[in-house]
Order: sequence, then structure tokens, then C-alpha cells
Amino acid sequence: MSERTWENTYDLSEAQLEQLEEAETLMERMDLSGAERVLLSMLEVDSNCVPVLSNLGYLYGKHLSEFENAVEYYDRVLEIEPDNPWARDARRRYSRYLNRD
Repeated sequence: MSERTWENTYDLSEAQLEQLEEAETLMERMDLSGAERVLLSMLEVDSNCVPVLSNLGYLYGKHLSEFENAVEYYDRVLEIEPDNPWARDARRRYSRYLNRD
């Protein structure tokens, strides 16, 4: 595996990093079911893993147009990190598509 040029801010294990990389590769290849499977299995191990929650929000919002699910995952990120600007912006973007009476 190539050397990472970014900081492991969340102190993820090597296995978690490899699984995230696999999920991102699957998304790039448009194997969305495969990416979802990997990310959901990671969430079973650590239900508060911000990178997994963020990637699920991205997957559901950007690729699957399941905006309610995307917003729910970004809400979970913001419960853990209330000042996360990326999650806040993404949640706002996808919330616009929801019918709110």
C-alpha cells in the first residue's frame, strides 16, 4: 500500500483505513452496493466512526439520491462533531430535497 500523505485524524486502524479505501474505490467504479456493504459492516464495528458516517452520507446523497438517509448520517456526524463544517454543508444541501410539511 502506498504511503498516505494525510493525517489519520480519527486514529483509525490500518484495517479501517483499508476498508475506507476499498469503499471509496467501489464508489469510483460505481459499485454502489459493494461500497454500501463495506461501509455498513464498518458501522457495525464502530457506530460512531465519523469517516464512515460521512461516506455513507455522501453515498446516499450524491450517488443514490436517498436524501433522507444522507441527512440522517450527517446528523449523526454533527452529534459527534457539532462544528464539522463539511457535514453541516452537506446536510443543508441534501435537506433542500426533502419534503418538509
